Amino acid sequence: MTGTWANLTASELGREIDGGRIHPVELTEAFIDAIESHPLAPRIYVRTTPARARAEAMAAATRAKAGLRRGLLDGVPVSWKDLFDTAGVATEAGSALLKGRTPDRDAAVLETATLNGLVCLGKTHMSELAFSGLGLNPVTATPPCLNDDRAVPGGSSSGAAASVAFGLAPAAIGSDTGGSVRIPAAWNDLVGLKTTAGSLPLTGVVPLCETFDTIGPLAHSVEDCAQLLAVLSGTKPADLSGTSLSGARLAVLETVALDDLRDRPAQGFDDATRRLARAGAEITRISAPEVADAMGLAGILFTAEAYGIWRETIERAPEKMFPRILERFRSGAQFPAMDYVAAWRRLHQLRGLWAARAAAFDAVLLPTSPILPPDAGRLMSDDAYYVTENLLALRNTRIANLMGLCALTLPTSQPSCGISLMGAAGGEARLLRLGAAAEQALR
Repeated sequence: MTGTWANLTASELGREIDGGRIHPVELTEAFIDAIESHPLAPRIYVRTTPARARAEAMAAATRAKAGLRRGLLDGVPVSWKDLFDTAGVATEAGSALLKGRTPDRDAAVLETATLNGLVCLGKTHMSELAFSGLGLNPVTATPPCLNDDRAVPGGSSSGAAASVAFGLAPAAIGSDTGGSVRIPAAWNDLVGLKTTAGSLPLTGVVPLCETFDTIGPLAHSVEDCAQLLAVLSGTKPADLSGTSLSGARLAVLETVALDDLRDRPAQGFDDATRRLARAGAEITRISAPEVADAMGLAGILFTAEAYGIWRETIERAPEKMFPRILERFRSGAQFPAMDYVAAWRRLHQLRGLWAARAAAFDAVLLPTSPILPPDAGRLMSDDAYYVTENLLALRNTRIANLMGLCALTLPTSQPSCGISLMGAAGGEARLLRLGAAAEQALR
């Protein structure tokens, strides 16, 4: 691939197309060639869609020539996590249980993205049925981690992150139920956006927990995430011009989020908060007991729904699953329906308490993950290590899912260590503007 192209963000590539300096077909061919020649590509892409990509790139080129581009990213190729339905192409969600599953229609967000000019490069590997934040998948493949070739990349949007980090896509589309966009983004030094539940349609998306499932982009910049969100939703992108941290009110969440923080994530977070303060942000440290209470509900809320959705499929052939993921699904069977209903009623109360507490701030800050990417080999051989790291990986990101928020992770000075900004439900535009200013301060 042309070296200059590989170093550009998705938005920069879009501007090059707009200026006539890059032809969409040549750009797509460059990424197809890069995927076909990269030794790690089989661990990143489940399958590519070159015929579709070429046809979509040609259509984008025709629009560009006629002055009819549908947006900044018209003609830019991206990868899609293998739980978004693609017409006529297998969508298996990282599981042997779904081997050969071939939908006849694209997922709703893929249809919208295609109408708005995105080019589909192919489908990326993921954690089995999206039920792990580690990115370890011995059933299909475990993608590589950018900063440690022995480590897992984070999940469940593991291949999505790797496709961008290793230069095999300018950006990627993943999903986030408990941190599955933000963890792999953070562990691979990317920007990742978790959208508010319900803001993007889940039609044609293989579910994990439908009440918590969200869709979001992984990319090299906040601008890319803003543009991709607009393409996915069919709306105008957030205006990121003139952003500043001067006078921004930011809160550091102390409850739960700073517990058992490993040295490098702590260092990255502390350095990031100092930079934000130097850029003009007013930073306050807060405690939020409702967060601890909500975390106590996570077990029943996530596992009961996940097992309720997948029980029949799983129990027809449980031997096809990675035993640790199987065990996690089956743990949902222990919760009676009355306890699940009570847990949701309590969570709604806790969300109200959080909303009142967070209303005084523009965003709440926390380390994206308290740990670094764990060693893949040790995860397979050491049960205690697997349990500890698996629980910690998604602990901080899960807060935004439980509280029904949108959230954005940004890279820090420490490799594989992100800082997250949590915004109010439905506040993506405001969060992206704040994120763009924070991104400048952190460079």
